[in-house]
Amino acid sequence: MAAVESSSFLHLARPLAPSSFNFQNNLAPLTVNIQPQAILSILDHAIRRDTPATPTTSSRVIGALIGSRSEDGSDVSVVSSFAIPHTENEDQVEVDVEYQKNMLSLHLKANPREALLGWYTTSPELNSFSALIQNFFASPETGTFPHPAVHLTVSTEPGADVQLRAYISSPVAVNAERAAESCLFIQVPHKLAYNDAERSALDLISSAKDNETRVAPVSSDVDSLANSLENTIGLLDRVSEFVSAIIDEEQEPNNALGQYLMGALALAPKVDPVQIEADFNNHVQDVLMPAPCHGCTFQ
Repeated sequence: MAAVESSSFLHLARPLAPSSFNFQNNLAPLTVNIQPQAILSILDHAIRRDTPATPTTSSRVIGALIGSRSEDGSDVSVVSSFAIPHTENEDQVEVDVEYQKNMLSLHLKANPREALLGWYTTSPELNSFSALIQNFFASPETGTFPHPAVHLTVSTEPGADVQLRAYISSPVAVNAERAAESCLFIQVPHKLAYNDAERSALDLISSAKDNETRVAPVSSDVDSLANSLENTIGLLDRVSEFVSAIIDEEQEPNNALGQYLMGALALAPKVDPVQIEADFNNHVQDVLMPAPCHGCTFQ
């Protein structure tokens, strides 16, 4: 790394050759896909922070991220996580390295296709201790080398929305001693990845926030269908209002959105509404008809 001081600015240049500090220089575009169960595990760790299993004197908790990578390494999928005991104060930070190694070994034995991706914390702050832990997870001996280690911050402020940020890092130091406690965090895009079933479960869980008891009853199949139809009708109304506003010149047109809507409408089957209603009524009659009773006689 070359550093040249000019006036009040410090110019830094990344080395083109492999780093002499044994850290990866791979800063290619990276996308982090996060499964909901990993976030729920992190939030549970934050709630249970004072239990004997995860003792800590810090204002935040930390843990490891486990998941899979694409063949080219450009996409990672965070599937699960586990807590790592640590202590932190103004002067030092201590991480239970043996616990982390044993937990990782047990997890990989049960899930051999997964790998260590990085670590998480429940504080959005990036400080020198964050750099120390990041370098630990990015090192060849204990980390993700030669792949970049992912650092995920999860806000756990009571009553506020959960905010996520994902980072990778690059070494920034003038010598080997400073390299262990210094790094440059680079934010990378992330997204929550879930299917329709997981989305329904998340919607059910989030509905409990409106109840004082924080309890959400499980809806029946009919109620779930009715809610889905209501949500679909609401989305169609929003799209209709948006298109009407453009036609009436009350809103600027959006070519990309218009092409997307045209593509979605082209996929809709061309059917007769009368025939659909008749088929639906026939299906309802078949469902409501009682099953035949073998061995029974009817007068």
